[in-house]
Amino acid sequence: MAMVRFLPQNVSVSAIAGSRLIDAILAAGILMDAPCDGAGTCGKCRARISGGAAFEEAPHGLLAAAEREAGWVLACQTVVHGDLRVETGSTESDGLKILSEGSAFDAKVDPWITKSFAGATTVGAGGVTIAVETGDTTARLYGLAVDIGTTTLVAALVDLRDGRELAVASSLNPQARQAQDVLSRIKLGSSLEGLRGLQSSLIDELNRLVSQLTLEADVLPAHIYETVVSGNTTMLHLAAGANPVSLGKYPYKLAIEGGSHLRASDIGLGISPHGLVYLPPLMSAYVGADITSGILATRLAEQRGAVLFVDIGTNGEMVLAAGGRLTATSTAAGPAFEGMNIACGMRASRGAVERFEIERGGACFRTIGGDEPLGLCGSGLLDVVAELAAHEGVDKNGRFRTNGTSEPWKKQFDVLDGKPVYRVAGPVYLSQKDVRQVQLAKAAIRAGVELLLAVNGLAPAQVDRVLIAGSFGFHLRTESLIHLGLLPREFLNRVEFVGNTSKTGAQAFLVNHHLRDQMKETVREVQVLELANDPKFEKTFLQSLAF
Repeated sequence: MAMVRFLPQNVSVSAIAGSRLIDAILAAGILMDAPCDGAGTCGKCRARISGGAAFEEAPHGLLAAAEREAGWVLACQTVVHGDLRVETGSTESDGLKILSEGSAFDAKVDPWITKSFAGATTVGAGGVTIAVETGDTTARLYGLAVDIGTTTLVAALVDLRDGRELAVASSLNPQARQAQDVLSRIKLGSSLEGLRGLQSSLIDELNRLVSQLTLEADVLPAHIYETVVSGNTTMLHLAAGANPVSLGKYPYKLAIEGGSHLRASDIGLGISPHGLVYLPPLMSAYVGADITSGILATRLAEQRGAVLFVDIGTNGEMVLAAGGRLTATSTAAGPAFEGMNIACGMRASRGAVERFEIERGGACFRTIGGDEPLGLCGSGLLDVVAELAAHEGVDKNGRFRTNGTSEPWKKQFDVLDGKPVYRVAGPVYLSQKDVRQVQLAKAAIRAGVELLLAVNGLAPAQVDRVLIAGSFGFHLRTESLIHLGLLPREFLNRVEFVGNTSKTGAQAFLVNHHLRDQMKETVREVQVLELANDPKFEKTFLQSLAF
């Protein structure tokens, strides 16, 4: 056995000689980006060995010579043979920006859970008694609204007597330590052992958030009687312990359809022993309860005119309300928008460049927390590429245009390892490959938008409003979305950023149970456009690559 000590976390773990360094990192509970799932192709799992020499690294070309000399290795390609001291950098949860607010409406308070007192307190769920408590506990009636994202978790504690939000807590989704994205989690969760591991890590973290919330609000977890869990279809399957294997292969069938309850005790959620978990209705394998909650939070089905709802992330999920009907679809944008598969990409935490603009005097940027620049988060990445496209720093095909004007910002083009890069700030740069990743991601979403409009017989100019949802979308600039070509130019003055509607929709479901039947009916009427079966998708996607 070898002892591996990690800094700055100051955590030590035992590792079997011959095991990979990344496995020791995960065993230490350290979240490290590895979007290629340890295949050694993304170059993101960088760590610096600052003590010990008992290791061996497989050959690869993802680190520069200077980095190797400084002790940097790829954790997934490094085998541990003895004791090591390893620096992984600051934890990405430090200063991480997780959005907990979003558009909402004043839902009438009429929860599924009720209490009445007559010598003892009767706890009801939909009119059925689920518990009897000694004394008068009618003043202690709470619920939990949870948004389970692929990357982040947000939980809100709600007083079910009046609908007030008492406390909010958030964290990274710990499942990313086991599998980075939706598809890899489907693959891992297809085995019983993998499914149990993904579910238990998620529930353990939710229980930690419950402890944090109840401590802050000075309430007991035993007085939380219902939890509404919103998230994409895969996240809900994993939370419920339902095998997701059918979500990863045609015809993409659901193991659960939502619109129903689970017993909290059956999944190990630490609320009342009589507590229930409600899962909102799902539309398809890739249009999940987070979009159902978004439709509810924005009252999309009741909007006048043509209104487009888009949740931009690793999957671009969108719903168009037009002509009295809802049409939904989803496209696989990939992880670039979260800074993954990007040379200097990182999550939206301290030091990430989150805003970038080219002005007459040169280029300017802003980092999260005002710290020295460490990398590019999704919003910063889109800003840089969009600004270069708008100022002819890249051509319509995405190639760098390093020659031409003598403007100050253009002097930031450089050559690294024989390839052109654009120096954004400090050590942070944009590569030609990065631009290509953004092209592929934005083209997938733009193609989805175009086909969604086409199936409804609409041109972009006929769309009245565009609602951009999600934590990532909230930090974007409309101008960047237009310059990239992710959205049509006709949308320029019609975009609204509506925030975390998955969480606020979950709260609406929590405080008014009548909305559940309404949304079941709404979801049944939604037309889901499966782009994988659409012969026009490939052509539209290729056309959408251009800036």
